[in-house]
Amino acid sequence: MKQLLKYSFSICFLLSLLFVQAQEKTTTTTSTEQDVKITETKNVTPTKKNPEKKLEAAATDTIKPKTDRYGLIVGADINKIARSIYDSNYNGIGFTADYRLTKKYYLYGEIGSEEVTVEDPLLSTTTKGSYLKVGFDYNAYTNWLDMENLITLGVRYGFSTFNEQLNNYLIYNPHPYFGQSGLIDSGKKYDGLTASWAEVAAGVNVKVFNNIYVGFSLQLKVLVTNSEPGNFENLYIPGFNRTYDGNFGAGFNYTVSYFIPIYKKKVVPVKTTPKKK
Repeated sequence: MKQLLKYSFSICFLLSLLFVQAQEKTTTTTSTEQDVKITETKNVTPTKKNPEKKLEAAATDTIKPKTDRYGLIVGADINKIARSIYDSNYNGIGFTADYRLTKKYYLYGEIGSEEVTVEDPLLSTTTKGSYLKVGFDYNAYTNWLDMENLITLGVRYGFSTFNEQLNNYLIYNPHPYFGQSGLIDSGKKYDGLTASWAEVAAGVNVKVFNNIYVGFSLQLKVLVTNSEPGNFENLYIPGFNRTYDGNFGAGFNYTVSYFIPIYKKKVVPVKTTPKKK
């Protein structure tokens, strides 16, 4: 009986030792895991040094840099197309183009053709020819956000080649005692006529849809060269318009254009230095 109690007591003591060792192992492992977590969190927590630099870095990561698009704006003169429909004495078409050189300056070009019949009290002529204009535009509008509108001031130089046909004319009689003579039909054509002029222009071009613009421009012009038939003056010059005001003229364009992007350029923000108090 005593031996049985001795063996049972020894077995219980052995089991208790094993149980205590197991608990010590679990506590040491959990404590080491907690220490590791604490050290990890300690390593991850950022220091409070230079908070402004961290805010700037976060801003640069979230805010995308602004870019300007550079390309070609090609348009058609709707004014000439509409006039060709409602005016039986006019037939013409014109195309415009703006190529962006810098942030504010654009290279301008225009090409077209016109056929116009002018009927004055003393004569009627038909002018037919083509014209070309080149120059520069300055965008005076400061866009914000993603706007790409234009308010332009420009200078151009135009050149035209055309022919003039004298349809009919009336001989002027300051003393019609025996009555006024009737119209005399001619039909004579004068080929190889040329003219050139300088002009200043002001216009607006607004983006109404993606890459689609609607705009208009006004031009004031002055003739530089003008070759005329021997017996009468040119009443109309393609690209210049009427010449009844001497060497000065005016013009109007109403265009619908499409922007063809070619490349993009990042906008560098201007850094402002804080004022010293």
